Amino acid sequence: MNFASVRIITDHVDRLTGFYEQVTGQAAKRHTPDFAEIALPGATLAIGGTATVKLFGEGSAEPAANRTAIVEFRVDDVDAEFARLRPMLDDVVQEPTTMPWGNRSLLFRDPDGTLVNLFTPPATS
Repeated sequence: MNFASVRIITDHVDRLTGFYEQVTGQAAKRHTPDFAEIALPGATLAIGGTATVKLFGEGSAEPAANRTAIVEFRVDDVDAEFARLRPMLDDVVQEPTTMPWGNRSLLFRDPDGTLVNLFTPPATS
């Protein structure tokens, strides 16, 4: 089994896709007006519009309702990423902080409220 993607359902595909394009620095492939993918090493972030939900079963996913999952990206320098992204972030949950396990971590919410974590593991000798 291979982990393929995480899909976020939204009422605002263009807005959310643009946000993640800025966060990742990668252009999305927009398959339809209701579906985009940002392919990154390791996995793909998919963004689907609410119209796609009925393909899986009406009511099976609800946009802007996530309070359990965290979308995480490993980066080379959390502090540099925070400086780059700060002007576009409306909801910073935690500025760059060194966590007890050694990761340097930045937490913020995307425009739909999904928690995003950018982290840098501690340097190894």
